[in-house]
Amino acid sequence: MANISDSDAWKFLQQHAGDIGDVHLRDLFEQDPNRYEKYSIRVQNILLDYSKNPVTDETMKGLLDLAKAAGVENWRERMFHGDRINSTENRAVLHTALRNRTNTPVYLDGENVMEVVNHELGRMKVFVDSVRKGEWRGYSGKRITDVVNIGVGGSDLGPRMVTQALRRYADDRIKVHFVSNVDGVEIANVLRPLNPERVMFVVASKTFTTSETMTNAQTARNWLMSSAFDERAVGSHFVAVSTNHEAVKAFGIKRENTFQMWDWVGGRYSLWSVIGLPIALCLGFKQFEQLLTGAHEMDIHFRDAPMEKNAPVLLALVGLWNSTFLGRQSQAILPYDWPLARFAAYLQQADMESNGKSVDHEGNQVPYSTGSIIWGSLGIDGQHAFYQYLHQSKTVVPADFIGSIESSTPVRGHHENLMANFFAQTEALMNGIDEGEVRRDLEAKGMKPDAINALIPHKVHAGDRPTNTLLLERLDPRTLGALIALYEHKIFVQGVIWDICSFDQWGVELGKTLAKQILPELTGGSVSDKHDSSTRHLIEYFNEQRRKTAEAAGR
Repeated sequence: MANISDSDAWKFLQQHAGDIGDVHLRDLFEQDPNRYEKYSIRVQNILLDYSKNPVTDETMKGLLDLAKAAGVENWRERMFHGDRINSTENRAVLHTALRNRTNTPVYLDGENVMEVVNHELGRMKVFVDSVRKGEWRGYSGKRITDVVNIGVGGSDLGPRMVTQALRRYADDRIKVHFVSNVDGVEIANVLRPLNPERVMFVVASKTFTTSETMTNAQTARNWLMSSAFDERAVGSHFVAVSTNHEAVKAFGIKRENTFQMWDWVGGRYSLWSVIGLPIALCLGFKQFEQLLTGAHEMDIHFRDAPMEKNAPVLLALVGLWNSTFLGRQSQAILPYDWPLARFAAYLQQADMESNGKSVDHEGNQVPYSTGSIIWGSLGIDGQHAFYQYLHQSKTVVPADFIGSIESSTPVRGHHENLMANFFAQTEALMNGIDEGEVRRDLEAKGMKPDAINALIPHKVHAGDRPTNTLLLERLDPRTLGALIALYEHKIFVQGVIWDICSFDQWGVELGKTLAKQILPELTGGSVSDKHDSSTRHLIEYFNEQRRKTAEAAGR
């Protein structure tokens, strides 16, 4: 097929980008006072205002034409239909089926996947209720009070982010902890205060061979054995989320304590499945269902709403406009809601692992940039760290500001202060402050003309920095589910337009393969001469210094 960059819509937008590039956002608001009404949309409990972006009616029409030329509607239908749109792995993409609360049949190769989805959800509910009610007991007969989730990537980032975001909905029957890093410091810190008689481990690995996860799982197993001295204790303290039943059995986990995953669920889209066990254990299964419901409602909106009134499509198009056509490759995620502290980290994987690609579905190099550098932190913390860069650097960084009307934990005067900063920052980034305003302000403060002239260049803010505002009524399970699904579909739409496969992650695999080859070289094996000189010498230096340290310690 012809490359999307050869389409009339693409060529128009390239030309249009040059035409609109010198128009300041301030001027766009002066020319059209109704921008907010035209360029905002409300879905469920989420208001998306994208009016502070350099777009006009002409821009939006061009972007919508581009989406149609790329076949976004057809690809959307194919995804929900169960077609194998993950072309490089020949897999369907059906994470939406995991949260299909209306239970509408979803067919894959002629079979309704809702039957297996509902079966696993039923098993998950029984397990969660058993642990939370204290019916599940450890090897010594004591109830479980702590759950440690051992996973990495999608098996960690989603559950970890959601449990923190919805902490106010937890009742503290079960405390949930997370271990993802193979650095022994993390698992040592997590296990140190816990009682092995009261801990449940959830080992989340589709293949049950992921090096980092299995290293941590084995350490957890050894820790348990140092207390129980009985292999049978593993069956009372470990459950698995995996497809590799033989490896799970060899580890000592019972078949009935193994939960199913499917190859049509990518890791970064898996929190809606049994990968969400830590969420349900922490919050209770009803709250987990509310999370699924919110995501399903966003799925329905994305599937059914016309593109010009479709929140994920609009968010995707504005992001693509900023990145691909205006050359703004970085994207900041700035929550003004403390529970969303890990949301940017979650979106880093969701977006960058999905769309960090350079070839199209046919394997051809694409002639344009894809994806964005996703980063960010809590807004208030960022204001006193990197907002200087956002306001006055030569690099324009589009930013998503996320806040809530209702505070998760009301404390008199705090939320108003927080949200005053929230609204002020998007206005300041858009408007900036010019030389005349700076001069008048300094004159009013009594500063002398020479000092004013010297200081003006440092205080001028150019403004014209694009932002989206996402305002939630409140951060509850249903709204969080919708928010996550909104971004999932945004990423999907952008991948379709760029004609890349958003559901594989081959770039992750190469480093893993090399790490497996290097590991024996760090544990007594000889260093291969196939390494480049830098890597070979670094490994040799590492081994030599460890040997000297061991000798000095008398080992």
